[in-house]
Amino acid sequence: MKPKVLIVDDEPDVVELVEFNLRSAGYDVVSANDGAEALRKARTSQPDLILLDVMLPELDGMEVCKILRRDPATASVPIIMLTAKAAEIDRVLGLELGADDYVTKPFSPRELVLRVKALLRRGKPVEEKNENVQVGDLVIDIPRHQVTVQGHRIELTATEFKLLTLLAQRRGRVQSREQLLQDVWEYENIFDTRTVDTHMRRLREKMGRAARYLETVRGIGYRFLDE
Repeated sequence: MKPKVLIVDDEPDVVELVEFNLRSAGYDVVSANDGAEALRKARTSQPDLILLDVMLPELDGMEVCKILRRDPATASVPIIMLTAKAAEIDRVLGLELGADDYVTKPFSPRELVLRVKALLRRGKPVEEKNENVQVGDLVIDIPRHQVTVQGHRIELTATEFKLLTLLAQRRGRVQSREQLLQDVWEYENIFDTRTVDTHMRRLREKMGRAARYLETVRGIGYRFLDE
């Protein structure tokens, strides 16, 4: 079955361009041209990924992202924000609200398709041969793509799960922000290390007491601590 992508944008030319390139790359595509329609289709069509424009009529993309992340049915669906806003504060806000990635207009259709492919790979279950990771009361069930703390499941996005798993598998070793961008986001060109910091902040908030395992190494990056 082909992965399904929901495109949310009120510009018909953008929707047509993105839809053509995604279909050519082997994806099924559905579209919505406003926030309310996006929320309906996100729940009814069950997309594997959402491309979400920020500047939408009535209900903007930031609010849509916030609502999607609060709904258990859509909380883990990968989201890439599309917007003409290039200011750092807008990028950070989108990531703070739960977006996995951020692409500014005008964008290269080829780059966008590569971002979609990379993000969908993060959400795929890992082969059974991969062992689970357990540190204290934190358990990362890699094949099932689940994380629990004291037996309680934590809902993570695909990006958050990959970030946590990578750090845990390399526990005790410092991982630079640049290395994390390459290994988790698969960015070839390092251009915004704030992306890592924003995701780490969200991850720590969700992990509660288990956030103590995630250490910030000033001026370099992050390290997962042993007990």
